[in-house]
Amino acid sequence: MSRKQQLHRPGPPPGPPADDTGCGVLHVDMDAFFVSVELLERPELRGRPVIVGGTGGRGVVSAASYEARRFGVHSAMPMSRARRLAPQAVVLPVRHERYAAVSAAVFELFHTVTPLVEGLSLDEAFLDVSGALRRLGRPAEIAAKIRADVAEQQGITCSVGVATTKFVAKLASTRCKPDGMLVVPADGVLDFLHPLPVAALWGVGERTENALFRLGLRTVGQLARTPLERLQRELGTAVGRHLHELSWGRDPRPVDPDGVDKSVGAEETFPTDVDDPVVIRRELLRLAEKVGERLRRGGHAGRTVTVKLRRGDFSTITRSRTLPDPTDLTRVIYITACELYEASGLERVRLRLIGVRVENLVTAGAAPRQLALDDAEDGWHAAERAVDQVAHRFGRGTLRPAALVRRDGPGVAAATGRRDDEGNDARGR
Repeated sequence: MSRKQQLHRPGPPPGPPADDTGCGVLHVDMDAFFVSVELLERPELRGRPVIVGGTGGRGVVSAASYEARRFGVHSAMPMSRARRLAPQAVVLPVRHERYAAVSAAVFELFHTVTPLVEGLSLDEAFLDVSGALRRLGRPAEIAAKIRADVAEQQGITCSVGVATTKFVAKLASTRCKPDGMLVVPADGVLDFLHPLPVAALWGVGERTENALFRLGLRTVGQLARTPLERLQRELGTAVGRHLHELSWGRDPRPVDPDGVDKSVGAEETFPTDVDDPVVIRRELLRLAEKVGERLRRGGHAGRTVTVKLRRGDFSTITRSRTLPDPTDLTRVIYITACELYEASGLERVRLRLIGVRVENLVTAGAAPRQLALDDAEDGWHAAERAVDQVAHRFGRGTLRPAALVRRDGPGVAAATGRRDDEGNDARGR
């Protein structure tokens, strides 16, 4: 059994209701979210292996239905490999805007339950429902209501873990997927944790897992019974203590409703390597446009612009610049990204992938900015927000920079491999 299968194998069949006293933390995770949203419009595909992801030769899997997962398909897998594993699968392109709209509706539902909602991504969140018990009932009842409301209002399913801590709640939601709910009682945390593989612990990647295997530690229980001093000697002081605490179910972190994205970014893998600076700059403009729109939609601005450049041999460099003031302007992001690209020394090097990211986010308008008398930035803000409004009403791409309008025929599209509904939105997770 693979490491991924160990972490995601179904939990035990439901038994008598568990005692949810003190279990005020919920982890809600949509089931195969991208695929589930697509099936709302393509119900004839239900029960079939479906993959959502980049449809080009170098695309990757963004989501896979549970039917596709039975063939070994999983997210982040190269699409070419996924097609070999499941040649009968239906492959659909990514539609980020559609998923974001459904996500916003789901999160609005969460906020009717509690203001203490910590989003981790479009399709999962922690909720602290301790303050909602008098109004809505016990934690398990609240979890059941959330699942029913999501299904009724959005037509998709979710799985919910109910526990005393964030760490255990997240593990519980994973164990009861798909379309399940699992309560881990306060006095049953160790019974739940200790039989799990060590890879279930946050912070255990393949390298740490191999180090633990060399120590003869394969389950969380075995790790818990290992002296802390030995773990710290073998893994380092911080990692050793972190895993020791988690193995005993100790996770003091509260649900943080003020948590914001660490960054907003987008990237593109070309179907064939590209060394034409004109094509690269056009792609930087498209990515900057996408990042700027997402910043404005989220009410964020950022001070640091980063470009990611990956050569054909997979070697990757990043270049960053911190701006004097936070920005959400596509124009500023694009100009900065181009300057970083030009300074990289890779203008005539064949590139496999490029990306644009804005980091060090703040709430837009929160930081003071000193304007010169002839500063035209306010005019650019107005123009770009007008474009956002047009896109919201009539669809993305209705109004866009002239450089992105394909008036020069199919050659540009072929060189970039662009599809308007593709691209990655990394949220610092």
